[in-house]
Amino acid sequence: MRRLNVLLIMFSALVLASMVRAQTTPGVNNAELNGNYAFTFNGMTTGGGGASTVFAAVGRFTADGAGNLTNGVLDTNGIGPQEKLVAQAFTGTYQIGADHRGVMALNIPGGGTLAFAMMANGNAKFIEVDAAGGHGTVGSGIMEKADTTAYSTAKIMGDYAFGVAGLDGSNNRTAIAGRLTANGAGTFTNGASDVNQSGLFTTWNVFGANYIVTDTMSGRGIMNLPPLVGGVPTNLNFVFYIVNAGKLFAMETDAVTIATPLLNGVVLQQQSPIGGFSSTSLNGGMVIYLTGRAGSGCGGGTGPASNVLAGLLSADGVGGLNLTYDQNCGGAPTSATGLLGTYSLASNGRTAIRVGTNYVVAYLVSSNQAIFIVPDSSVLFGSGEPQAPVSFTNSTVKGTYAGSTTAPATLGVGIFSGEFTADGASPTGNITGTEDIGSSSGASTGVAANATYSVSSTPTNGRGTIAGSIGGNGIMYTVSPSKFVVVSLNDLNPAVLIFEQ
Repeated sequence: MRRLNVLLIMFSALVLASMVRAQTTPGVNNAELNGNYAFTFNGMTTGGGGASTVFAAVGRFTADGAGNLTNGVLDTNGIGPQEKLVAQAFTGTYQIGADHRGVMALNIPGGGTLAFAMMANGNAKFIEVDAAGGHGTVGSGIMEKADTTAYSTAKIMGDYAFGVAGLDGSNNRTAIAGRLTANGAGTFTNGASDVNQSGLFTTWNVFGANYIVTDTMSGRGIMNLPPLVGGVPTNLNFVFYIVNAGKLFAMETDAVTIATPLLNGVVLQQQSPIGGFSSTSLNGGMVIYLTGRAGSGCGGGTGPASNVLAGLLSADGVGGLNLTYDQNCGGAPTSATGLLGTYSLASNGRTAIRVGTNYVVAYLVSSNQAIFIVPDSSVLFGSGEPQAPVSFTNSTVKGTYAGSTTAPATLGVGIFSGEFTADGASPTGNITGTEDIGSSSGASTGVAANATYSVSSTPTNGRGTIAGSIGGNGIMYTVSPSKFVVVSLNDLNPAVLIFEQ
């Protein structure tokens, strides 16, 4: 999704051809991608030598179910003017094979080739696969069906939680999590948020902001937030694309500097009970998964390293909790089981969590669903989702799943999307599938993958082990029979992997 030279454009064409050949019966399932979609993408660009800079994109398109994209519009941002596109119109083509893996070519300046995996709900996980020879863009994103009836300022009304994260011009990480109230006329009030700028943690208690849908045909809009505490006194400007009235994909459009990092993320409507949230809004299990970027020393290395964590937070509804997690920072794994903690929950959804001497902030979207931010130097940031109230075993992880890497924190993270089948066998289950891999050195498409897994309801419900070419030697946390997350414990460049039916 960036401006490429002629050599890379030629390589992109070769990648597209090879991916089509790698599909099982290309184009047979084109009808699976049909209608209006919004998308978001997080990645990195490299010009060789192993160095990288932040890159992101948001946009929308219409798929006709027959392999053609129309009405496309996207915005991109990165280091330098060649990385920036503003409301760029585009068309494109796509093919989806019998195995539900697809390939997409975007007609934008420089071109863009994407590999994607379809989900049962019509959404898709995707990666960019046109980098080669240490040059180009790598990253991952998601395409979600869009509701065109929500393409107006008036539809954005009520309470919203938001979370955005990214890097600045020196690859220092920043994240913001918070909440706002929209009046349907372009004004946000009652803003509250927490900001982590490379370990400098600040809380905004009250602030206002503005928003407007500028194009009711594309669902494109703009909004601004006050400046980061400690930054220069200038607002943070975002472009957003509407998924529906309860969900926006938002990306910062400012030139990337220390004061204005390139932040990308989501705005979600809060489903708060009458009278607001309370301690009872956390009651039961929540699977959490977070990503950070350690500056140095993580895992014994001297350079930046990816820091990832997944776990199960179980709350009692009256201020007490239990936490089990597995973490990998640059190849140095740590695990903890049954940690006791406390939480306090404000009526606006802001939740302060304390486990021993550790402090974490979450903003609730709904009961047991939240956006997390951690005041650590690696800026851990991510999501929590309510765990289904069932006792998990291997037999509940069964069927076909689309899998992909979440937003990479470092250039070395393995980026993939693919389709996988879990057999639910006990005591050891098997997952097989086919994945497409994006890398700055070049793409690998149609790669066979397999792993074994074992999930148990005790001592931690839904926690399991996974071993093989999918996730390495890792740990999985089961959200529901249709979704699980994985973190590798032996990968030197780890990421959170998401699998959804």
